[in-house]
Amino acid sequence: MVNILPPKKIIDKDFFLVLIIKSANLADISEFSSYRPNMDESQNKHRYCVIMCGGVGSRFWPYSRETRPKQFIDFLGTGRSLLQMSYDRILPIVPKENVLVVTNALYADLIKQQLPDLSDSQILLEPARRNTAPCIAWAAHHIHAIDPKASMVVTPSDHLIMREREFEKAIAHGFEFVEGGNRLLTLGIKPSRPETGYGYIQVGKPAADSIMSVKTFTEKPDLELAKVFVDSGEFFWNAGIFLWSTQTIIDSVRALAPDLAKVFDAGEEYYNTPQESDFIQRNFPGCPNISIDYAIMEKSKDVYVECVDLGWNDLGTWSALFDNSPKNRDGNVTQQCNVLAYNTSGTIFAVNGEKLIVTEGLKDYIVADAGDVLLICPKSKEQSIKQMVNDTKLNFGDKYL
Repeated sequence: MVNILPPKKIIDKDFFLVLIIKSANLADISEFSSYRPNMDESQNKHRYCVIMCGGVGSRFWPYSRETRPKQFIDFLGTGRSLLQMSYDRILPIVPKENVLVVTNALYADLIKQQLPDLSDSQILLEPARRNTAPCIAWAAHHIHAIDPKASMVVTPSDHLIMREREFEKAIAHGFEFVEGGNRLLTLGIKPSRPETGYGYIQVGKPAADSIMSVKTFTEKPDLELAKVFVDSGEFFWNAGIFLWSTQTIIDSVRALAPDLAKVFDAGEEYYNTPQESDFIQRNFPGCPNISIDYAIMEKSKDVYVECVDLGWNDLGTWSALFDNSPKNRDGNVTQQCNVLAYNTSGTIFAVNGEKLIVTEGLKDYIVADAGDVLLICPKSKEQSIKQMVNDTKLNFGDKYL
């Protein structure tokens, strides 16, 4: 059974990380040393984190729903949702009071439930979904009004990172790099296979230890091109994790996305004031729907990539969840549910409630029962799930979304 989690006492972090490693078989416990970034308090107080938490995770339908998206679910059975794991992960690097969550207004209560340490001022509520560029531009202006010397890391709320100490070192190193000049930094993940579901970054010349200039960005190549990318050693997966100073990203938006900059520049007098919410309600829906990659990163000449190996996975599909979950002797994954599987292998079962699932002769399937929706689909056809969601909306409205 997969549930939205109420606020709970945070599990002892080292124990929690070992559980994750054991379940996914992806990292050695030695990765979880006693390392902590070497930062003095005066430096640390100017560092902020923005967790982007507005997506609907439609590829995980029917478990990920409009009212309960992927990031709020404990998919791995650890006692922490993906959002809570993202929050826990950043706390050794950024002061708790400097963590902000940007989310759709629909999820305000869920955020407060799962992250009770956050104040209302740390939750920025978007009145409409407009992709990552408007989300980041607003957060940058908001933080800059609080602290003009601020730098920020931007991270998704729904990714899995196994080597958390390596993540801490990478983010601390990234902060040092972007604080040394007008630089836009993204994390590039060393590819372990020719993956067609990720974007790729081609690296250029060295700029600092493990940091390179960026030659090109390529969106989701076909399999043959992905094989060429991996074999070349010049390409890294685009993790969608960014670092920069607030001033640098604000200036970059003004230079490269003037339509977007015009919206947020008009609110300079309102950020970090009681009038900010009203300004956003009136103006945010008018923002162009565009990602930060298209709006800024692919256009700027000041973009760098920090090449890392973090045991990263975006958990973007049922197959990714299957790959990162413990399996029984038949190679099946049962998400804390009751299953009798005969002559069945390579199948993931996710069932809400006490229902017993009995199968015969399934191989490499997704079986997801969310109470009012039952999905049975070959893993090889899971790219069709988005179309299934669209067809469901067309035929039944929002009832099953």
